[in-house]
Amino acid sequence: MTAPSPPPLTLEAARDLQNMLRAEIGPGLGERELDAVERRFGFTFSADHRVFLSAGLPRGSRNWPDWRSGDPEDLAGRLSRPVEGVLFDVEHNGFWHPAWSPKPTGTSEALRIARTELAAVPQLVPVYSHRYLPGTAGEHGHPVLSVQQTDVIFYGNDLADYVRHEFTGRASGPPAHSTVGFWSYFLHGGPGTDTDLPTPHTPYAVTAQEAVECLRMLALERLIGRRHHPHQLIEAGLTALLLDVETQSLPLLAGLSRAEQENADALFDRVLAELGLPEGLPADDTDLPWEAARWELVRWWLRLIVNGSLAPGAGGDLITYEGWGALARPRSLRPLVDTVDAYNDWEAVRRGARGQLAGAIVAEAGRLLAGPWPPPAA
Repeated sequence: MTAPSPPPLTLEAARDLQNMLRAEIGPGLGERELDAVERRFGFTFSADHRVFLSAGLPRGSRNWPDWRSGDPEDLAGRLSRPVEGVLFDVEHNGFWHPAWSPKPTGTSEALRIARTELAAVPQLVPVYSHRYLPGTAGEHGHPVLSVQQTDVIFYGNDLADYVRHEFTGRASGPPAHSTVGFWSYFLHGGPGTDTDLPTPHTPYAVTAQEAVECLRMLALERLIGRRHHPHQLIEAGLTALLLDVETQSLPLLAGLSRAEQENADALFDRVLAELGLPEGLPADDTDLPWEAARWELVRWWLRLIVNGSLAPGAGGDLITYEGWGALARPRSLRPLVDTVDAYNDWEAVRRGARGQLAGAIVAEAGRLLAGPWPPPAA
């Protein structure tokens, strides 16, 4: 199911969104100021982005681009970062888009061709940190993307949905797959990671108790709206079966062939029921969406990071998005989020510092796990 196209953003709605930001909001940019920014840097704001900035200019944090008085070099760097990140992966990580001409053997020639191809891709315009909107004049309703090299993550159906999801934890519903040209490749079959798609962890269970815990965590992920590939449910079932977990439907789930994967969800539900797990799942009974379930999942994701089953960067993004942001940005998770932000910073990539920062994410995850849970607010 695909969500219907959202309506254009209004000034009143934009101001309501800005009240959610917990950021200082300066006077909005006038039409002449917006035009001047576009001329100076050679891009166009989308219609929603333009209305959002007309309503007010978020400031007080380096994550918000200051289009009025910010450092021109910083703004130009933010604008060029998505393309430079792709070029970095062409040079260092072997990336090559399938629509480009055949990849040459020499790095310099590959970079030359990639630069030529990338000169024609849709411009991405920074909204907050490494979250971007396509710069399409007069158009609205495009998704907000989180972009780190060729790791492109879906962060909201449109600008309004993004703000609600990033800063309050409330999402609207099924993703609206708006076209963003070249960048859509990473969301639909490319190497990027969509935060609404399955958690990219490897199996870790070595006991029956851990296998049941994994089944419970998958159920909690579904509870908060995350999706799973059928093979993940089958793999979890097979692991549980091999570790002597016993239910009537478990062998059926574990034994599904590729042609039978459409039955995985129904059999997974039967296994959960036979284990009595649904009765013990937390209720959605607070002002925050699925608060208790999210705290359980954050602890699980931290454990996956520490035991090596979930990459620190991917796990950190997941906790930032589904945990910290959705739980009203608790101070107890802020050190982890700050470390993840540093890991995602383009300068860290250029300096080759990501390995060290990945270790810092693992260390912070371990520190959180060693304390009380949920961690105290202060």
